[in-house]
Amino acid sequence: MRIGNREIGPNSPPLVIAEIGINHGGDLSVAKDMVLAAAKSGCEIVKHQTHIVDDEMTEEAKTIFPPNADVSIWHVMERCALSLEDETQLKAYAESLGLIYISTPFSRKAADFLASIDVPAFKIGSGECDNIPLIRHIASFGKPVIMSTGMQTIASIKKSVDVLDAAGIEYALLECTNLYPSPPEIVSLRGVRDLQEAFPNAIVGFSDHSIGPDMALASVALGACILERHFTDTRYRKGPDISCSMDPAELRYLIDRSREIHIALNNEKTRSAAEEAVYRFARSSVVAERDLKPGDVISEYDVWARRPGNGEIPGYQLDELIGKRITKARTRNEQLRWDDFE
Repeated sequence: MRIGNREIGPNSPPLVIAEIGINHGGDLSVAKDMVLAAAKSGCEIVKHQTHIVDDEMTEEAKTIFPPNADVSIWHVMERCALSLEDETQLKAYAESLGLIYISTPFSRKAADFLASIDVPAFKIGSGECDNIPLIRHIASFGKPVIMSTGMQTIASIKKSVDVLDAAGIEYALLECTNLYPSPPEIVSLRGVRDLQEAFPNAIVGFSDHSIGPDMALASVALGACILERHFTDTRYRKGPDISCSMDPAELRYLIDRSREIHIALNNEKTRSAAEEAVYRFARSSVVAERDLKPGDVISEYDVWARRPGNGEIPGYQLDELIGKRITKARTRNEQLRWDDFE
């Protein structure tokens, strides 16, 4: 798939998404600081969350308290959401730094707004992964979709994927665990493979809420093409997602190490040209294990394999000498040659 000018797939380096989300606490200047920090860290794409609270939730949301907050989900989003004008400015600022800007719409109005400012792709969060009406509405814009699949099963994801397939759009599915932070006991790296097998048309990635970069990097070795993690310019900020957010140094580390893993993942099992010099001394050559005289018939006690490997007969061909008659005298530990034998 492609978002803007970025090709995403098994043949491209993993795309690392810095999820600013609501870490800015509703402050545009803080959001810009985070975007700038992400850009300086070498990030290609930043993601926001677009909350139009009264279109996103009903009044009942004022009685629901998330596990990582001390106020209701309504008040968390009301306090942390940027105005639409501010988000328009944030997108322009990100793009002025050469970044790709996308966002997660949590309502129909939010999706319409993001379409109006021409985002190149939409993100669908885990909470909306089974919101078929919203997914269908987002898919109607014809743009690529990245969808997190936390709290879902393969069976429940299928209905949403059917909507994306019917729309004929490019899409990615991200394995995700929705606990902030997520302990390793409940993180599913196997989920990357499960998604690949169940949805062969999808680009598969990993949305990470664990502590540190390890789980995300491990997912690359399983074929994850997209890595998404919450991001903050400093962990000294307060907010519901800060505990599982990476800072600029960790973002740079994740980008660099994921690219190295991707390179290694695509190297076939072979002896490389760079290893040839090492192979010449590290491997073994067949040598006489005792002094040999012409006419001796070689038994397993007469030969052995020792370094270096610059001899004519490599150690792995030792068995081919058993039963042969030697025609030349050789002393113990002297390398043997094929023309030493009848």
